[in-house]
Amino acid sequence: MVEELVAAGLTLGSVGVVYVMAAARVVKQYERGVVLRLGKLQRSVRGPGFTMIVPFVDRLRKVNMQIVTMPVPAQDGITRDNVTVRVDAVIYFKVVDAAEAVVQVEDYRFAVSQMAQTSLRSIIGKSDLDDLLSNREKLNQGLELMIDSPAIGWGVQIDRVEIKDVSLPETMKRSMARQAEADRERRARVINADAELQASKKLAEAAHEMAEEPAALQLRLLQTVVAVAAEKNSTLVLPFPVELLRFLERAQQNLPQQPQQQQPPQVPPVEGSTTGQD
Repeated sequence: MVEELVAAGLTLGSVGVVYVMAAARVVKQYERGVVLRLGKLQRSVRGPGFTMIVPFVDRLRKVNMQIVTMPVPAQDGITRDNVTVRVDAVIYFKVVDAAEAVVQVEDYRFAVSQMAQTSLRSIIGKSDLDDLLSNREKLNQGLELMIDSPAIGWGVQIDRVEIKDVSLPETMKRSMARQAEADRERRARVINADAELQASKKLAEAAHEMAEEPAALQLRLLQTVVAVAAEKNSTLVLPFPVELLRFLERAQQNLPQQPQQQQPPQVPPVEGSTTGQD
């Protein structure tokens, strides 16, 4: 009798150990457990730590609550200004409602990936090439809004979306390089012309000042000679101012004219005349 009780106790103990092993579950800190009892969702989501379920009746699904980084495959598209581009992106999202992520969608990762690809193609078609290259922050916000709208019903929250790279055809790259070169050349010419205009105005002012003070021109000439002589050149080119020539010409015109002396007329000799006596 005692042996039968001991055997029954051992049997019950073994069954209890097997039951506990089958019912025991451990949920990690970054996970949540969703219990389906006979296929029906139990609203009480299991938190992190040790938990028990009914073996062969309950099914526990663990959902990762960490932020997931998912690359979006590169998508080919045509921009609004008819340029063929290839754009890839990366999306950051996390599960905020474990029960909705299990019940509302079959595979929330695959669903978010497909939604990101279709939204990226839609953004490419609505944007210009300049926006894709220089105004990415605005496009990222629009892309995040397009993905987040349906993802809210799946218990998923989109944290951030970033466009990584925009690949252009080689012909377009060459065209953009020529455009940038032409734009820089245009700005260089405008700057040079503006400098010439300012220099001409300053030279006109200097010429006006020198016209009022003729000595200033001579001083400027001497400064030029000193600057040229400092280079230790074997040949010295000395500019001769036109104003100096005009000064000498005016001085020559102001000199008094001397009267010319009249010479006595010369008498021509008479042929056949003699001076002796007959």
